[in-house]
Parts: sequence; structure tokens; C-alpha cells
Amino acid sequence: MVSTEIIRTAVGIMGNVIALLLFLSPLPTFCRIWKKKTVEQFSAVPYLATLLNCMLWVVYGLPLVHPHSTLVLTINGSGMAIELFYVLMFIVFSDRKNRPRVISMFVAELVFVALVGLMVLLFIHSYQQRSMVVGVLCVFFGTMMYAAPLAAMKLVIQTKSVEYMPLTLSVASFFNGVCWTTYALLKFDLYITIPNGLGVMFAVAQLVLYALYYKSTQRETEERKLNEGLAMQEVVVIGEPASKAYSAAAQNGL
Repeated sequence: MVSTEIIRTAVGIMGNVIALLLFLSPLPTFCRIWKKKTVEQFSAVPYLATLLNCMLWVVYGLPLVHPHSTLVLTINGSGMAIELFYVLMFIVFSDRKNRPRVISMFVAELVFVALVGLMVLLFIHSYQQRSMVVGVLCVFFGTMMYAAPLAAMKLVIQTKSVEYMPLTLSVASFFNGVCWTTYALLKFDLYITIPNGLGVMFAVAQLVLYALYYKSTQRETEERKLNEGLAMQEVVVIGEPASKAYSAAAQNGL
């Protein structure tokens, strides 16, 4: 008979794979940002929130804080590196108005996590108390990470367009939340259960919005492409007489 611990380990490994896909899912968005050299209306908040969440879970998974949390430590360490890359891209390609805000939030996160780590390791002397303090912070900021896309959801409702709420990110968030909630329930860990359970709810809300506004987004995209095509045609038509007039003047020796 397969033990609960083996099942939990298998789910945790699956959670690592899905979470890695979650962290990599915004790559199409950042390829677009790289090509256009601007972040457009994309928000840095979800990536800053995810970076903070990963850094805190790395502290939680340290052997001196919560022993036997290798799977938590490995995936959040990977996520921290990936999200750091995303945030740096936002800093590079944000406009002058938004760049200082992104930088200040990023620096504040680094200082906060460093202080948490030092305080816990220096002034708290038992694994249980260390796990509790960092775990509570992980619950709070993990919930903020999953709630961060609410800003994008508000934009979707206002514009009736899902252009700036990537589907891949919403789908990956859903499966990631389901997997880690299952992992936490198999050997009950309240600190992992709460944020991931809420993450499932937020991801479902995003998928519902995507289903509602997908068709209107497609129509808007097609209309924009059509308008751009018509604008190009107008440029050509308007420019044609000028070229003909120039040719006629050249022929007349003017």
C-alpha cells in the first residue's frame, strides 16, 4: 500500500513542475515587451507580489526555519530567480513616470525579506516558532500574490478586453493552486493551504472573465488591425498624387 508521505512527495514534485510552468507562463508577455521596448498597460504588481512571495517561502523552507521542506525551497528558489528577471525587465522598459515606483517597491521588498530572515534566525530559537512567524507572513503575502491580478481583472471589466490578462498565467495559477492545496492537505499545513486555496478561487474568477470577454477582445483586435490597414492605405493614396505631381514637374523641367 502506498503511504501518504509518498503520495504527498509525488504531488509536491508535480507541484514543482506546475509552479515552474506558472513562473514561465508570462514569457510571451515579456517577449512582446522586449520587442516593443515598452510595458504598455501591463502591471508590474503581480510580478512584484510573486517575487516577494517566493522570497518569503525560501525563508520558510530553510532547514533552520522549517526542516524537511526541500520541495518548497527548490521551486520557490527557482521562482525567485525568474520573477527577479521579470521585475528587472519592468524597470528597464517602464516609462519615467512608473519606473521610480517599481524600483522603490522592489528595494522595499528586498529590505523587508532580509530583515525578516535576520530577525527570525537571530531572535527566535525554535523551529516551531520560526515556522509560525514566517508561515503567517507567507499566508498574508501569498494571498496578496494571488490577489494581485485583481488589478488586471478590473481593467478587463472596464475595457471588456482580456488583452492585458494573459490566459496562460490564469490557467497555470489555477493548476498550481490545486496542486499545492492538495499537497498541504495530505499532511495538513495551514500556512500552505490558505494562500493556495484562495489562489484557486482567484484563478477561477480570472478564467470566468476570460470566457466572458474573449470574443469581444477578438473583435476589438480585428477592428484595430482593420483600422491600421485602412490608415496605411490612406497614406499611400494621399502620397500618390504628390509623387505624380513631382514626376510631372520633373518632366516639364520645373
